[in-house]
Amino acid sequence: MTAVDDRPRTEPTAPAELLRRTLRRHAAGVVVITVPGPAGFTATSFTSVSLEPALVSFYLAQGASTAPAVRAAEAFTVHLLRQDQEELARRFARSGVDRFAGTAWSPGPHGTPLLAGVAARLTARPVQFQQVGDHLLVVGEVLAAHADGGAPLVHHDGGFGGFAPAAATGEGRWH
Repeated sequence: MTAVDDRPRTEPTAPAELLRRTLRRHAAGVVVITVPGPAGFTATSFTSVSLEPALVSFYLAQGASTAPAVRAAEAFTVHLLRQDQEELARRFARSGVDRFAGTAWSPGPHGTPLLAGVAARLTARPVQFQQVGDHLLVVGEVLAAHADGGAPLVHHDGGFGGFAPAAATGEGRWH
């Protein structure tokens, strides 16, 4: 007798969808990156690279509307958003709108827009652009930094939230 497999057949999940589904479980800080123009966008791919020299990086989709401005920029500023700046994060994530309309900002010494009221910001000059899959990796050397503080805005599982250290233990908690 031959066994028959009568379970419903499903299509295998594409690797991109598996990656997307898995990375939704990874909490990430939210930043807005600005370049001269003005141009800017929301990102969660920002990270430090090196202390000596002081290097940071981020990724941007090759087809993003801001990609040409980023490639042409002699400097970029990374704004670490505070927990109460979800609306700002959403504004800079939208396509086809003037992201700076209604946004408090001033021109910085390196020509980048400096957003008001953020937890911290740093300005860097690009030292490397590298195509990685369908994204552009941008590495920059830090020129200036400023921190005001405040609880960070965090993105997790498709939504925004905050994070604050737990009292006394040093462990963190979501809220």
